[in-house]
Amino acid sequence: MNIIERILSLCKPPQQTPSEMKYLIVGLGNVGHEYENTRHNIGFMAVDRYAHQAQASFSLARHAMKADAKWAGRQLILLKPTTLMNLSGKAVKYWAAVEHIAPENILIIVDDLALPTGTLRLRKEGSAGGHNGLADIEQCLGTNRYSRLRIGIGNNFGRGHQVDYVLGEFTAEEQALLDPALTTSVDIIKSFVTQGVDRTMNQYNKR
Repeated sequence: MNIIERILSLCKPPQQTPSEMKYLIVGLGNVGHEYENTRHNIGFMAVDRYAHQAQASFSLARHAMKADAKWAGRQLILLKPTTLMNLSGKAVKYWAAVEHIAPENILIIVDDLALPTGTLRLRKEGSAGGHNGLADIEQCLGTNRYSRLRIGIGNNFGRGHQVDYVLGEFTAEEQALLDPALTTSVDIIKSFVTQGVDRTMNQYNKR
């Protein structure tokens, strides 16, 4: 190898290993017909939207409904845990171990009461913020350094009615705000696996 070839080789970005090209995309929610269109299941809705666009089908697997998809040479494992919301960490930990996926290649999609309906916020780490699903994931993984996409569901409920609200269905007015948010969530997933979380936050959190 001559000096020019050596310089050019040093300028090339490092090649990712197969495990670095794998991403775990997890939508949080509750299984069962009675929960399908509820606010707490916005995470399920987001991964369903991505799977539909990617023409990927979910099938029952250990602790989750699982689908496989690809984007720009990356392998995406889409999950909808079947453990119920408060035990979501069991599915995330299991599939992260089976697929050899590091926490930095995990994206959790979750509902957020603190954000207006349809608002999207991506974070690369942080506290559970009172969300039981995120708290269980943090406990099972032993870290809070995984990315999470929060989708706002608003907080239009009276004192003592939080559970009824999050387990209630979206109104027609909320659905109108929700649809473009779910479409954007697909773009965020694609950007996350190709551009990384920092660049994706810079692009989408300004909206």
